[in-house]
Amino acid sequence: MSEILLDDAWKIRLQNTFESESMAKLKSFLRSEKNSGKAILPHSSLWFNALNSTPPDAVKVVILGQDPYPTPGHAHGLCFSVLPDVKPIPKSLINIYKELYDDLGITNHSGHLQSWAEQGVLLLNSVLTVESGQANSHQAKGWETFTDAIINELNNQSRPIAFVLWGAYAQKKGAIIDTNRHFVLRSPHPSPLSAYRGFFGSKPFSQINQFLKQQNQPVINWQIAD
Repeated sequence: MSEILLDDAWKIRLQNTFESESMAKLKSFLRSEKNSGKAILPHSSLWFNALNSTPPDAVKVVILGQDPYPTPGHAHGLCFSVLPDVKPIPKSLINIYKELYDDLGITNHSGHLQSWAEQGVLLLNSVLTVESGQANSHQAKGWETFTDAIINELNNQSRPIAFVLWGAYAQKKGAIIDTNRHFVLRSPHPSPLSAYRGFFGSKPFSQINQFLKQQNQPVINWQIAD
């Protein structure tokens, strides 16, 4: 795991969390899993891809996910995103794209959301690793405490940020966010099981860009290059 790197600005802000007992237990768990021959996804160089792609002072929008895709070759450290050559696109992302089209008339064919991250959209999963083929297998091992610290750090910024909470899991995790300071969007999850309960028609993308305009910040270009 020597190839793990983290943006210096995030490292400074999260120093106390890295030195916590929770992180020590998480490191021990991950080391044990790797030593036992289990495949951990994504590759360790991508565990902090969301943070490395969107430094703290660049964060304009936060989209909260749950944990990485457990299919090899899919996850690369950004929630809902897959590597460029992955086909078909995961169903939740297909529904996100359906809503994007209905909202802004934008059609995307690639499921690789790296360009969103590089524009200031922190695509943060609650849990940053998973065992290959075993969804949710790294829950309650310590990642949640780490990502709670990230949300808390951003919540404490005086600069308003848009937080996107899709589904009950994200909404519970984002309960600490100060809605008087920040713009919080809540809706059902884009999963095929729940998207028809209010995710479709929620128009999150235009709302985010309207918020950014009000803050005199550049809007997000949601179009993904093919």
